Amino acid sequence: MKKTMRSLSVTVLRGAAVAGLTAAFAVSTGLATAASAAAPAATPPGLSCETGKHAVDDYTGYALCRNNGGAAQTFWVHLVCGWSPDVDGEHVTLNPGQSGQSTAHCAGLGTGIGEITVQP
Repeated sequence: MKKTMRSLSVTVLRGAAVAGLTAAFAVSTGLATAASAAAPAATPPGLSCETGKHAVDDYTGYALCRNNGGAAQTFWVHLVCGWSPDVDGEHVTLNPGQSGQSTAHCAGLGTGIGEITVQP
């Protein structure tokens, strides 16, 4: 009888541990999904933008934008720089119909530009 009770206790404990890990995994996956859903849009509304790396420098990125809206808008380029800190370019304000460029440079010790986004 003792052996049966012990087996039952071990089975119950294992089941509880699996259920707990499953719940923890579901919560962490849900948080990752929620965080990625809150990511900023690639181009703010009213602007049409082209982004890229400098032709001869993989550490310099740019955002070239045109304001297609009816009011002045401010934007800047944001570079994700790998091992180095991320950087923002200068803030550029465009009146309707105007075009402008924001540039930024990742530190040379890092891995270069991993992502380029336009921020409002």
